[in-house]
Amino acid sequence: MKCIINGKVLLKDRIADNLAIIFDEKIEKITELKDINVSDYEVIDAGGKFVSPGLVDMHIHGYLGEDASDGTADGIKTMAEGIIKNGVTAWCPTTMTVSKAEIEKAFDCVREVKNSGEYYGARILGVNSEGPFINPSKKGAQAEEHILKPDADFIKKHSDVVKLFTVAPEVDGAKECIKKVSYETDVLISMGHTNATFEEANAGIDGGVRHTTHLFNAMTALTHRSPGVVGAALSDDRVSVELIADTFHISKGLFNLVAKIKGDKLCLITDCMRAGGMPDGTYDLGGQEVFKEGIKCLLADGTIAGSVLKLNEAVRNLYENSDLELNEAVNCASLNPATALGVADEIGSIEVGKRADFAIADEKFNVSMTILGGEIRYKGE
Repeated sequence: MKCIINGKVLLKDRIADNLAIIFDEKIEKITELKDINVSDYEVIDAGGKFVSPGLVDMHIHGYLGEDASDGTADGIKTMAEGIIKNGVTAWCPTTMTVSKAEIEKAFDCVREVKNSGEYYGARILGVNSEGPFINPSKKGAQAEEHILKPDADFIKKHSDVVKLFTVAPEVDGAKECIKKVSYETDVLISMGHTNATFEEANAGIDGGVRHTTHLFNAMTALTHRSPGVVGAALSDDRVSVELIADTFHISKGLFNLVAKIKGDKLCLITDCMRAGGMPDGTYDLGGQEVFKEGIKCLLADGTIAGSVLKLNEAVRNLYENSDLELNEAVNCASLNPATALGVADEIGSIEVGKRADFAIADEKFNVSMTILGGEIRYKGE
């Protein structure tokens, strides 16, 4: 049995000192340090740093030169082992609008790796299928030639591995697709890459949409006479929203406003592409050239093409640019996405009975240790 001591523990509702977290594969006990004999345990001394629940990245395409849409087992494993260094202990490899054959190959690959358990890094929850059921007018960096009419049977066929998918609720066939997937599967339905009006977005929500793909980006904006998809997502408590908090996709001046409005429905994501963790240069995204310079990833025409954000950096950016306490900012990258994905009974917060997934980080949320299922999987210098 192991025990974490001397940390500032980020519980879902407060930051606590002088606690001992006792765990094996799951968290067995959380108690006052003075009430245990530390010599009974294998001790992990947090050294005064923050002890966070493991982070959950529900929307990440690539990292370290790899991409989920490549459909290679080695690529998925490389990503899993890379992001665990950022405090991520659970994730959804995210595909995009490539050919249907490539999407199915990627699904099969993730399924195989996930079911094998033969990888060392962050635990795969399932696939996030961002496309191909989107609106060409809001395609962003996605390839228009591969956009398809929404197909509920395609999602149902792969519902053993697909955890969530994106659909534009206004396009032909979307209404029927949303209703069927909502009634016949547990797959989370997200609206995104959409030109829907406020009314069309609300109709999608009434039909079963419960999530929003990277709020503000690739959707109709909020204005005072046309609230758009942004207005629908912000005003409906049934809907969770993703935020790419890299200060480039979204002005940091909006972070606090969105946090106040959405509360526990705010989910930080990275939307990271294969250039994440790599030097500046030219990379590929869905068959298109992307140019990375600092935190910016752009197509040749200037279209924003994913990010190179790390999820621990997103936590820091939200915390530094909002009124949230650090534990509340962490919830946005752990408990809230876990809740949206229907796995909060297992992961997402430091509570007895949940998996022993932790990240230990400094005041800037730089991660020095990541623990997955009770085992140390990353230890920094």
